[in-house]
Amino acid sequence: MKELYYKFSDYFRKQGFKGRVHKVTVDAGFSCPNRDGTRSRGGCIYCSNEGFSVHTRAPGLAIEQQIAQGMQALRKRFKAEKFIVYFQAYSNTYASVDQLKRAYDTIKQFPDVAGLAIATRPDCIDEQILALIDSYTAKYDVWIEYGLQSIHNRTLVYINRGHLYEDFLDAVYKTRKFKRIKICAHAIVGLPFETEAMILDTARAIGQLKLDGVKIHPLHVIKGTALETLYRRGEFKPMTRDEYVDLAAKFLEYLWPQTVIQRLTADCPPDLLVAPLWLLEKQRVLSEIERHLAAQHTFQGRRF
Repeated sequence: MKELYYKFSDYFRKQGFKGRVHKVTVDAGFSCPNRDGTRSRGGCIYCSNEGFSVHTRAPGLAIEQQIAQGMQALRKRFKAEKFIVYFQAYSNTYASVDQLKRAYDTIKQFPDVAGLAIATRPDCIDEQILALIDSYTAKYDVWIEYGLQSIHNRTLVYINRGHLYEDFLDAVYKTRKFKRIKICAHAIVGLPFETEAMILDTARAIGQLKLDGVKIHPLHVIKGTALETLYRRGEFKPMTRDEYVDLAAKFLEYLWPQTVIQRLTADCPPDLLVAPLWLLEKQRVLSEIERHLAAQHTFQGRRF
């Protein structure tokens, strides 16, 4: 039976990883140029790192402690054997090379860490930083994750993203000079004023780039964000679960078949989530996407 989409678990098996592999998320204390005024002020309209990263809710832990505690919890819950340390909070290339090296080097203390993933913005990268990241590829499976969200610049301006699609393309071009670094793009489905055609334009563009990975998120409203204000005013309406399932399936159709689907939904602590509440039913959403793909006799890459 043909796989409906290329799952991260399948990627790990193909890479020869033994046993279960899980990501350990860490907050290294970096900031973001879209929050400190370098690019713009206030950050993206949906941004709440407390809603995105568990360690932002418990600040003060050293990176080593975060890794150790995360590994222990994942071993207990999932019987995980190998780990990818995921620098998640804010922009994890937004510091000097020396600062970045000190942070990334913490993974060397843990023999069961097999990979390094770094989430950042496409306007927070240069060849010196990429050379540092590339230095880990001899021993680790290394990913850099760029927040694209949409290829439509008018959307990026509206959500106060602080960069344009062209910045993303430039980051991809620079990164591809370092052939062992894998590139993952983040895309959001359900951004304000985006039509189905616009969303699928983003899917088509990502597909044509033949990226190593992609994360697809439904836009959701987190307490304390500018998006919550728009939602309370009735100026933004989140997608229903059925709408998201349908669009996520269509999005997959336009992607390169060899792009790893690292994520197909999102997580948010229940006490911070405003809407849509179906986001809390993660396994149901994933199951419904798979059922929808099967019912439509379609799969990742069918329209690639």
